[in-house]
Amino acid sequence: MFIPLHDANSLHYIKLQYVTIGLIAANVLIYLATTLGGEQFSMATVLGLGFIPSVVHDTAELPTQLVVIPETFSYVTYAFLHADIFHLGGNMLFLWVFGDNVEDALGHVRYLVFYLLCAVAGAFVHGFVAPDSREPLIGASGAIAGVVAAYLILHPRVKIWILAFGRIPLRIPAYITLALWILLQFVMFLAGGEDQVSWACHVGGIVAGAVLVLILRRRDVPLMDKQIVTPRSVKVEQKSAVEPVEAAPAPRWGRQ
Repeated sequence: MFIPLHDANSLHYIKLQYVTIGLIAANVLIYLATTLGGEQFSMATVLGLGFIPSVVHDTAELPTQLVVIPETFSYVTYAFLHADIFHLGGNMLFLWVFGDNVEDALGHVRYLVFYLLCAVAGAFVHGFVAPDSREPLIGASGAIAGVVAAYLILHPRVKIWILAFGRIPLRIPAYITLALWILLQFVMFLAGGEDQVSWACHVGGIVAGAVLVLILRRRDVPLMDKQIVTPRSVKVEQKSAVEPVEAAPAPRWGRQ
């Protein structure tokens, strides 16, 4: 539908979005490690660390050699695995463009908690919709969907650069692009489109992100870009005609 490029939305509370950078680095390193290990190692990793509803719900079991973590841990571990470079690249691009401002609004620790809970919510809804599925769910899409929902609630009026249909550069308000993207996820979920994509996971992440950003954001962070931007009025006393007017002091520039 679209590829996000840049949002020109500066940070206000943090100097560097190191949790977002760390998450991107972790996803890339894990992808490289599983890919370089060969096809068999990659498949074993997907089965051992991916979210498989039937295994989590105890209606199926993995072979003993593939059991590397407690099954409930897969609610999180699945979000750090990706099928191919395009799957990884798309998710990480969304995280890079939108994650920094959500991290700024929540703070580093709460943002990490937010991200992981959105991943858990995505897996939970996927497992609820397809409880007997034996196919592993992988990818950060559930967590990213939560980030997108939070960004829309925080910064709907910020203009972002996108590639519409993958080729047309446009600069439009976030609420147009992101609201349409979110609407598409719900439409595809209800219509049951594309078996290879878990729309239920996306919907779970969106709902979790929308709720959690209201709870976890800093107290002084406004929603919907609502900020006081009108300068304070200043009353100037008029000097008499006979009284000499003193020169006004030079303005001081510095941090408040």
